[in-house]
Amino acid sequence: MATALVDMTPTMTEVSNDAMTLSPTAESKLRDLLMARNIPNHGLRVFVAGGGCSGLQYGMAFEAKARDFDTVVNQNGVKLFIDPTSLMYLAGGSIDFVDSLMGGGFKIENPNATSACGCGSSFRTKDSGSTGGSCGSGCGCSN
Repeated sequence: MATALVDMTPTMTEVSNDAMTLSPTAESKLRDLLMARNIPNHGLRVFVAGGGCSGLQYGMAFEAKARDFDTVVNQNGVKLFIDPTSLMYLAGGSIDFVDSLMGGGFKIENPNATSACGCGSSFRTKDSGSTGGSCGSGCGCSN
């Protein structure tokens, strides 16, 4: 009797260049950070987690490789890794790098957000309901 082998290895979502985009400034800053940390082949994980004063918050971390089922955005050699749940909230968004007198950092422009904290790190979508706090963190809300 012949035995068939079944490949149970999870697969990654195909590489996408339109799930999210990087501004030229963010792309350059990410490339500089990866080189400065001596991790030029890593990518930036962009994710959404519960919390923040609006109910959902953005997170970012450098990682060596994509995880199973991630969408991988490759923009001129700079990689973003986005898990399927986060992609539901971030699809069509963009990342910019802003530098001001108050400091600099990455800023996510999210077309799916219906309201956001003034600091830009917390947001709500029409489907996320009102699970967040009352926006009493002191950063201010914009609706």
